[in-house]
Amino acid sequence: MENTRRLLAIMARLRDPEDGCPWDLQQDFASLVPYTLEEAYEVADAIERGDLHDLKSELGDLLLQVVFHSRLGEEQGLFDFDAVAGAIADKLVRRHPHVFAGMEFASDEERLHYWENSKRDEHKDKTGEHPESVLDGVAAALPALMRAQKLQKRASRVGFDWPDPEGVFAKIEEELAELRAACAGGTREHVEEEIGDLLFAAVNLARHLKVDAESALQAGNRKFLRRFQHVESRLASQGRSLADASLSEMDALWDEAKVLES
Repeated sequence: MENTRRLLAIMARLRDPEDGCPWDLQQDFASLVPYTLEEAYEVADAIERGDLHDLKSELGDLLLQVVFHSRLGEEQGLFDFDAVAGAIADKLVRRHPHVFAGMEFASDEERLHYWENSKRDEHKDKTGEHPESVLDGVAAALPALMRAQKLQKRASRVGFDWPDPEGVFAKIEEELAELRAACAGGTREHVEEEIGDLLFAAVNLARHLKVDAESALQAGNRKFLRRFQHVESRLASQGRSLADASLSEMDALWDEAKVLES
């Protein structure tokens, strides 16, 4: 706890109106949002890379964002770090009665149902009314793939879903055909809409196959980066650049990278 108190004291010093850091003094809740999101992604990146030493550092960077927001809340008389910690502690105890209150659930489905009801009750406590939709509460600021998967999962819980992946495969084929038709004679807006539908269906397939769509695309990004850099490296070893190579040459080096990976 000593390091926690030290971190809070450092943050207070940085925000001191007289002797603090000019950059830190300029920040507010909204200006910190990009940094908070970036630090969360860097935590995820360290985990995906298996770099547990770096993970400690990245978790510290993310914790700083919590401390910074908490300091802003304290300055405005809204909440402080202790209140933030207390709120999540209370929520964890409330949502886990099978751990802290001796409640027993007959199945994971029953436990999940209790969890969702708890979230709805919390929403009512905050707003004074029950959510109008089962999809309420899925944050709009989430990355698009992650939000699509969460929306689909919520809808699935009330039976709005295909019974198996085959229905999703058929939906993807349908959306692909509609995209082709839009490309042949539709407006830019229509094409964009159909691409969105195709991506949404692809996320649905990932969910049915028990694959996290966001993680899968990140892995795809890393694969593309690795193979493209192989193409660059091989051309550089020949004293050439991408501008000097034909598409067929680059394709051959791309295939070479695939063979080396396999």
